[in-house]
Amino acid sequence: MSYTKFLAALVRANSGNVNKIRVSPGRCRSTVASTKNQEEKERPMDGCTVVEAAPVEIISQTKSAADTKLNKIHVDFDNTQEAYRSKGNIELLRSLITQIFQLLIIMNLLFWFQLMELTKKLFGQWMFEKMMKMTFYGQFVAGEDHNSIKPLIQKNQAFGVGAVLDYSVEEDLTQEEAEKKEMDSCVSEAEKVSRDGDHREKKYKAHRQFGDRRGGVISARTYFYADESKCDNQMETFINCIKASGGASADGFSAIKMTALGRPQFLLQFSEVLVKWRRFFNFLAAQQGKSEMMVLEQKLELEQLKESLTKMGVGAKDDIENWFTGEKLGFSGTIDLLDWNSLINDTTTISNLLMVPNLETRKLEPLLNTFTAEEERQMKRMLQRVDVLAKHAVENGVRLMVDAEQTYFQPAISRLTLEMQRIFNREKPIIFNTYQCYLKEAYDNVTVDIELSRREGWYFGAKLVRGAYMYQERDRAKEIGYEDPINPDYEATNRMYHKCLEYVLEEIEHNRKANVMVATHNEDTVKYTLEKMNEMGLSPTENKVYFGQLLGMCDQISFPLGQAGFPVYKYVPYGPVNEVIPYLSRRAQENRGFMKGSQRERSLLWKELKRRVLGGQIFYKPVY
Repeated sequence: MSYTKFLAALVRANSGNVNKIRVSPGRCRSTVASTKNQEEKERPMDGCTVVEAAPVEIISQTKSAADTKLNKIHVDFDNTQEAYRSKGNIELLRSLITQIFQLLIIMNLLFWFQLMELTKKLFGQWMFEKMMKMTFYGQFVAGEDHNSIKPLIQKNQAFGVGAVLDYSVEEDLTQEEAEKKEMDSCVSEAEKVSRDGDHREKKYKAHRQFGDRRGGVISARTYFYADESKCDNQMETFINCIKASGGASADGFSAIKMTALGRPQFLLQFSEVLVKWRRFFNFLAAQQGKSEMMVLEQKLELEQLKESLTKMGVGAKDDIENWFTGEKLGFSGTIDLLDWNSLINDTTTISNLLMVPNLETRKLEPLLNTFTAEEERQMKRMLQRVDVLAKHAVENGVRLMVDAEQTYFQPAISRLTLEMQRIFNREKPIIFNTYQCYLKEAYDNVTVDIELSRREGWYFGAKLVRGAYMYQERDRAKEIGYEDPINPDYEATNRMYHKCLEYVLEEIEHNRKANVMVATHNEDTVKYTLEKMNEMGLSPTENKVYFGQLLGMCDQISFPLGQAGFPVYKYVPYGPVNEVIPYLSRRAQENRGFMKGSQRERSLLWKELKRRVLGGQIFYKPVY
């Protein structure tokens, strides 16, 4: 694909220089997720009765689930013998010790860092690395490079658990260094030398007090921009990870982060443009009395829309007529959010895309008045790197997980991921987007993206997580002064997660073209998913619903699922000992909200260790 064609596909952002709206032929089903009422859909999660795994029939993708008799799926998450069958006694003991140490570290993080430094001084680097591999590193990291991780990946596969490879090396920066890098890379040259950015929204501007994006973030890697050469190196690292994943298994995943691939200034600015155009659509919907409707039910009357835009002076009358010209548009006489998002600009000058409606001046205006030639090149290089990674994923038979990031970057990240899905998910799901369900807008985002996949006929791929940036996001919103994007409490997040999950499962039930990874350590959510799969007749052998947990955590969930025939994956970090210390230090701090589940895991580990000792299995080693 030529770069011009790729760019045109990737940057279908709304702009003032649009020619027409493309409307795709039809919709696969109603945009309403279910005929169930809202009270039923948001009922509290129920634990299902669990017994030993029972066999299931394979459902053909061309056959309706309603026509297929499916045995109920049951998994016993209390059966420690099955849960830890892949682990030798030394591994069990290490897991138990690590769990106990995590409690101590959470209580005194400073002690953890002092202990690490003391170990290096007393015993030297070699002994330090040896001790780390016997404890935290060995528990949470698979190995130092893509060759050393193969034995663990192969062992897990033998027990039904796949891998999402994640190279977890981070730059070890001081807070001051991180803040400087962030401000340098998120502020344009125009903003540095003038008041060009004064009309920018404060949420989508860089703020020094939140420049260190590692603050309050526990389970996510963080990248800071240095230069284009470093981004190229990080792209090569991701390529090696993709190749390693393809070589390790036939159905692996690899994880990437957009902030590793380019200057984040573009993500901030593009996010603001997308949000302002969506807000403008909401404004026009309110003018037509449709603001209270579900997001995809807001269908604007076309003639009334043209009249409003003409009165506002957003464009000349002839221009507005040309914008809304399309083969299918005349039949419906309406335009919805997806039609609105399909406004096309055929230019390859990215700065021309960053146009936003100003309701005060009633004109389309550039987000910034000037862009340097180098800023243009930086933006294009980010898109090119994304394209390279997607093509490598296709060539190596690997599915690509695009991680979610902060809400001020996320609209752009999601849009770019969506454009990759439109290109690469035509025959099967290759690109997976990540939805953080602690966000108030998570359900709207899931439903809008699924509807687009229906209309255009490509495979929707999603990873559902609760989210990694809650404390940081809340603090930033409060300090800077914009609406908190996070759900009010944990129960609201649970309801949002289950609501999004049920919607995707129903999409799978209807046309089998959606795929979802239920990425959670919450046992109740896993049980809820199994219950819904039973109700809908979704077989685990169809490979439409996956489960994901972090390496070294929640084996009592992962391995019983894998041995019962479910596609389940561990997020597998790897990298040199010294270079994954930043990751490990945060892994050791796993948030207090997880400690209840951690207590259950310690109890099960201790139960299995006692069972083996009392049963004479003192030297137990897994056979595979």
